[in-house]
Amino acid sequence: MHSSDTISSRHPSTGFMHWGTFWLLVTILGAMAFFWDGTRALLAAWQLPEYSHGPLIPILSGLLFLRQLKAVPENSGAVRIRWPGVVVILAAVALGSLGKLANIDDIVAYALILWVGGVLLISFGWTTGKHFWPPVVHLVYMLPLPGVLYYKMTTWLQFISSELGVWFLKLLSVPVFLDGNIIDLGIMKLHVAEACSGLNYLFPILSFSYIFAVLYRGPMWHKAVLLISAAPITVLMNSVRIALAGVVVNVYGPDWLDGFTHFFEGWVIFAICIVLLFLLAKMMLMFQRQKMSLPQALDLDTDGLLTQAMRLRLVQPSAALIASSLAVLMTIAVFQVLPQRGDYTVSRDSFVLFPRSLGKWQQVGPQQFLTPDVEAVLRADDYLQVDLAHKGSSSGPRIGLFMAWYNDQSKGGVHSPEICLPGGGWEIAWLERTDIAAELNSPTPFELNKAIIQKGEIRMMAYYWFEQKGRRIAWDFEAKYLLMVDGIRTGRTDGALVRLTTPINPGESDATAAARLNDLVADLTPALPRFLPVE
Repeated sequence: MHSSDTISSRHPSTGFMHWGTFWLLVTILGAMAFFWDGTRALLAAWQLPEYSHGPLIPILSGLLFLRQLKAVPENSGAVRIRWPGVVVILAAVALGSLGKLANIDDIVAYALILWVGGVLLISFGWTTGKHFWPPVVHLVYMLPLPGVLYYKMTTWLQFISSELGVWFLKLLSVPVFLDGNIIDLGIMKLHVAEACSGLNYLFPILSFSYIFAVLYRGPMWHKAVLLISAAPITVLMNSVRIALAGVVVNVYGPDWLDGFTHFFEGWVIFAICIVLLFLLAKMMLMFQRQKMSLPQALDLDTDGLLTQAMRLRLVQPSAALIASSLAVLMTIAVFQVLPQRGDYTVSRDSFVLFPRSLGKWQQVGPQQFLTPDVEAVLRADDYLQVDLAHKGSSSGPRIGLFMAWYNDQSKGGVHSPEICLPGGGWEIAWLERTDIAAELNSPTPFELNKAIIQKGEIRMMAYYWFEQKGRRIAWDFEAKYLLMVDGIRTGRTDGALVRLTTPINPGESDATAAARLNDLVADLTPALPRFLPVE
């Protein structure tokens, strides 16, 4: 942009407060108000062990920014090319607005990072501001991952840790059996949560490796190796922790495990992973032509950071900064006059009233209840788990029916059986997304997931789908997308999971088991709207 884009830029005041500082302060205060929902989501996420490092991330990003600022000379003249910053600010406001309309606070938190990048581009102009991307990108590490992505990633890492841990135990001649993500040591079992606890430090280590790579003065491929290696190192250390736990149980008995677990669930794993990162960097430096020690390879100069922080008083007032401030304030005003969209509740019957008879099917035995720890993970507002059989043949093949209802999925919601079943020891041998409308003679699509799961010699066929406003959705990412769309359009964020399972008996074909499930689905769906409302 031209010099006219800067107001009074030729002779800026060097006092603590001038018009540039004033408008920067207005912008920050307005953003604090607009992005408060996202900030609140961050504060809640930071209470969890895997995100407990979150409060440190903005501080470390600020220090990275001040270090970079030392290489930028002071500019008392015109700041050019501010418009990319305005575009980024508007994109942040738009994304934050979508998050507020959908009542999904995590989206508002993501938009906050865009806003930070936009303010830097406006304050320093595109030519200088674009080089400040490392501290802005580092802020991503303070964000909670979307629930679907988090569960898929951690489940995958759990299995790798469990497999490696069992492999180490077998090398040490410790008798062990892996059943899904349950490690059977004979005299006791390590369950999913215990096998995963060491992964709570994955995100802090990823953050540390990012800073380590930024400060590292070696070649770019060294930086890439350091950044990428953080996850494998964490999984390896968690596998070693699992193996050591098995040795402790095998040699000293299960009574010793609690003390060992408490010790290794602390910052011990984190510290060892950091040491391994340093050793990896030192090994790479040993093979460099230009010899350099590890302290020399790390740019740890912190002199003059306070002086750089005081340079913020030199931010110049500009039309771009004022316009961005007003855009945030006007959007806040618009949301103040919009009707409240939270606490949307629908009228439905509790699963307690679910009929014991559905067409040709009837309930066999009492309702089954989950254990307290499973209920805590499920976090459903209402659920039903029963067995059904054909009327008049209660000894015949059964079908397990499980349904979980959520009044509000914006703060979590449905967990896909793709995650839960393997954690319980079931292996998914085959899975496809299919439309069974033709089998049901239905004129409307009926999409679901069709899977064959097995545990040892036991094989079962499973159907499951996500139910949202009468829509049957097979893909979990599509369900989350439609959840956001429904939240924006109507403020409604409820939904449910429906799962059917039936054994594939010896000598029985897969098609026969599928036909049995189709038969129940045809009788089940007319009863669902009472408990899973369409409107």
